[in-house]
Amino acid sequence: MAAGIVRRHSPACPARGDGRCNCGAGYEAWVYLPREERKVRKTFRRKSEAKAWRADALHAATRGDLRPTARDGRTLASALAEFVDGMKAGTVRPKGREAYKPNTIRSYERALRVHIATSTVGQLKVADVRRQDLQRLADELLGSGLMVGTVSNIFNPIQTFYRRAVDRDDLAVNPAEGIDLPTGRSQRPTRIASAEEATALLDALDPKGRSVWATAFYAGLRRGELQALRCCDLDFEASLIRVERGWDQEEGAIDPKSRSGRRAVPMLAILRGYLESDLRRTGRTGTDLVFGRTPDAAFVSSTVDNRAKRAWSAFSDREHEDATASDREPEPLHPITLHECRHTFASLLIDAGANPKAVQSFMGHSKIQTTFDIYGHLLPGSHDEVRERMDAYLECGDGPTGD
Repeated sequence: MAAGIVRRHSPACPARGDGRCNCGAGYEAWVYLPREERKVRKTFRRKSEAKAWRADALHAATRGDLRPTARDGRTLASALAEFVDGMKAGTVRPKGREAYKPNTIRSYERALRVHIATSTVGQLKVADVRRQDLQRLADELLGSGLMVGTVSNIFNPIQTFYRRAVDRDDLAVNPAEGIDLPTGRSQRPTRIASAEEATALLDALDPKGRSVWATAFYAGLRRGELQALRCCDLDFEASLIRVERGWDQEEGAIDPKSRSGRRAVPMLAILRGYLESDLRRTGRTGTDLVFGRTPDAAFVSSTVDNRAKRAWSAFSDREHEDATASDREPEPLHPITLHECRHTFASLLIDAGANPKAVQSFMGHSKIQTTFDIYGHLLPGSHDEVRERMDAYLECGDGPTGD
């Protein structure tokens, strides 16, 4: 047997006496850390897996990256329950941020209650959970017919818990790292309207409901930011919309999603008209909600969505009738969501020549990588465009030619 690797046996295995092993309990690999005066151990079904892990662990120990395994006797379910309680109390917070959003806490609670606490993995001790255990859970959830996004949400609390435990030296290994989940990219692509289509969609709406959709189209605010927007956040003198808050469906007004979520967005001239008209109609001022169903009660998103869909459907029905009477191809309107309006705003920014940093700032992304990940395909930079720009810059057509 290789050094640092031992054969494991179940309690009833004959090998614990003088007999021959018949249990198949697997192998245990370990690495000794002199500074901590402790061993880091891990068990495997196959000897080859144990050897591979020990080789990697020895390198990690040399670099100082290997840490002792926590002596945590809690089950994963009970540890996650305490983790969620800490999120509520504010003692557990996201890295670099002040607190978790109420919606995130509710999502974690739901995943724990409905799926994790009742699973086999949930009953394992925190330090005994292995990647294959979590992968098995993911496969079972997907096999039960759950959508990829739902399974990903179920794993969010597990992944967050283990990342934090490793980051704080409570655990040596993160078993939630590298779980194989489908990307979900086979789902329909993000809908982005053209500038002309945005105008047509807005024109088809009842004037009373246009301004919230116009603000989504031309300022890119998130749904919760639209719900929380106050009259005092509209700076007509500076032509700015100051995004100061978000909205939680149960908690009401909350802080923005991140520090970068608190931002100032240019109030475009085309949007100013919609907002000024709406404020004249409602007579709202000060801390009144701009789009609320009352001055202090936010709009219900499903109500706003359904009214818009009915208006667009009615327009399309009329368009089909007119097209038939005129013997031409109809040009119906295709519904869009508030979040897709936000994507449209980013697309319009890019089409207008805004640089990626400006797009990041106006969209409220905390990292520029998020902007590139979502909108990178829209940014200038194709081979043909780069070549044309470089040719024009270098004026290679007018330069000297070689002999």
